[in-house]
Amino acid sequence: MDPFSQPHYYLIELQYLGFRYHGWAKQPNLKTVQGMVNKTLRFVLGDIPFKTLGSSRTDAMVSANATVFELFLQAPLDSPNFLETFNKNLPQDIRALSITETDANFNIIQSVKLKEYLYLFTFGQKIHPFTAPFMTSIQNELNLELMKEGAKLFEGEHNFEQYCYKPKPGNNYVRTILTSEIIENDVLLANFFPDRSYLLRIKGEGFMHHQIRLMMGALILLGRGSVSLDDIDKSLQGSKMFEQNVAHASGLVLNKLDWSNTKENGQN
Repeated sequence: MDPFSQPHYYLIELQYLGFRYHGWAKQPNLKTVQGMVNKTLRFVLGDIPFKTLGSSRTDAMVSANATVFELFLQAPLDSPNFLETFNKNLPQDIRALSITETDANFNIIQSVKLKEYLYLFTFGQKIHPFTAPFMTSIQNELNLELMKEGAKLFEGEHNFEQYCYKPKPGNNYVRTILTSEIIENDVLLANFFPDRSYLLRIKGEGFMHHQIRLMMGALILLGRGSVSLDDIDKSLQGSKMFEQNVAHASGLVLNKLDWSNTKENGQN
């Protein structure tokens, strides 16, 4: 008999600093967030079989301020202190925020309606090394106002084939971006951050492989004067107008998820 034929379902909200991990998804011989979560769960749960499924697959070195994964268990959790015990055994760069019971009707992939990513950056100076896990430093001068105009071009429904890493012929690359803006950073602050830093805020239902990093990379090229606003506009029609520029991963943060649970009761 399959031990997961009648599983119990839980949603766990999570935060993590991705700087020392090879992304969320478990991979052989690599340190990943899911791998570390599973290792901790094996210790906390003992002999109870379990599975985990994440709502988003972040890349290597990408962080998450708010994400969620589903925990499938053969037996129900009977400890009111599970969350506290789980956090005590997780490494310092991963924190569980809450746990809620759900049911078989819940689909963690389909239930996430909106994702918000931030890409933090600064430019024109060498900055404190402690910023490396959180922010990309571009030592060239950038035309920030032009980059702000360029970011707005991404809003709406477009063909983002040029903003997918290694696209394959025949796939659908049309996506809708609800918000794309560059603003001064007032979200993540620290006394070793530069006096002024900025962020690209992107909101949408879902994103392709390296899409946001490629969008940011194009805006960096725009700010340097290597491409024009017209180039960005034409690239959103599916034409390859310039070489892909993948921005560094450590500036990218999954900031918010808009998702709904299907069962009200549970642990919080």
